[in-house]
Amino acid sequence: MSSAPVLVHLCGSDEWRRAQRSGVHAPDSLDSAGFVHLSTPAQVHLPANRLYAGRTDLMLLRVDAARLASPVRWEPGLPTDPDGMVFPHLYGPLPVAAVISVTAYRPGSDGRFPPLEG
Repeated sequence: MSSAPVLVHLCGSDEWRRAQRSGVHAPDSLDSAGFVHLSTPAQVHLPANRLYAGRTDLMLLRVDAARLASPVRWEPGLPTDPDGMVFPHLYGPLPVAAVISVTAYRPGSDGRFPPLEG
């Protein structure tokens, strides 16, 4: 799969503040799985609901894929994801300089995250 021009990543507001100070975001998944979980804007609600349902401190980082120095590999998610769906995984830390916008990503009143619009 070709890389998308804009990818997204979710993290807590405290994690984002730390990343801004250090210049990179290196979540626990980088140590445990070897990569940073990314998504396309159209699929981000799937991992958000699976991993963060009900959290109100999430930040949605929009990432310019062209600014990433580490490899991005498109790999399957979980068997419960729609057939054939693959997610972008960044095999290195996420540089703050690759983040082109940051917005809050809040769940609805039912605690679930809606798909992004547009």
